[in-house]
Amino acid sequence: MNPAFHPALQASCERLLSESEMISEERRERLKALSDYIRGKLEDGQPVRLVVICTHNSRRSQMGQLWLWAAARWFGLERVESFSGGTEATAFHPNAVAALQRAGFGIEARGKGTNPTYAVTLGPDLPVLQCFSKTYDHPANPRQGFAAIMVCSEADAGCPFVPGAETRFSLPYEDPKAYDGHPDEQAAYDERVRQIGREMLWAVQQAAGRGFSVDR
Repeated sequence: MNPAFHPALQASCERLLSESEMISEERRERLKALSDYIRGKLEDGQPVRLVVICTHNSRRSQMGQLWLWAAARWFGLERVESFSGGTEATAFHPNAVAALQRAGFGIEARGKGTNPTYAVTLGPDLPVLQCFSKTYDHPANPRQGFAAIMVCSEADAGCPFVPGAETRFSLPYEDPKAYDGHPDEQAAYDERVRQIGREMLWAVQQAAGRGFSVDR
C-alpha cells in the first residue's frame, strides 16, 4: 500500500496484486528471471535500470515503463528505474494514454505536435515523469548497464543485439493496436494495461520479498 499514490492508482495496484493467480506458469518463469535480475542488482548495491522496448514506443513499452515505475515505488525500491524506447519513434498513442489514465495514473499532455510529451504522476506530491515516444538509444535512456525488456515479438526478433544492455528478457504482449477503431477498443486497451500491470507488480513483488533491505 502506498497512500501517496492517486486513490484510483492505489486501488488498481491492490486489485492487480490480488489477481496473481491469473499469471500462467509460463509467464511466471519469464517474470522470475526479471525478478532475480532486479534482486541481484539490489543485493550488490547497484542501481537497477530497466529499458522496456517495443517497435514504436507507443503502447506496450510505455505501459511497461509506467507499471515498473509504479511497482518499484509501491514496494519501496527507489534504486529501480524504468525507461522505454522503440526501434523507431512515433508517439505515445492516445488510446494507451487514456487506458493508463483509467487505471489511475495522472497523465497530462505538455505541448502539441506529432509526438507530444506527457507529464505522468503516481500521486499529487510525487515526482513527475516525462514520457514521449523515442528510440531505445535516445539520450534520455541509459547507454550501458541496463536490462532490455522486449515486450513485442517484432522488436525482439528485429533487435538481436541491444547496444549497452547487460541482459535482455523476452516478455511479449499482444498489441492492442489491432482493436483501434473497433467496438472493443477500450476493453482491449484496458485489458492490456491490466495484464502488464499485474505482471510487473508481481515481478517487482518477488524481487522485493527475498529478505534484503530496500530503500524506503
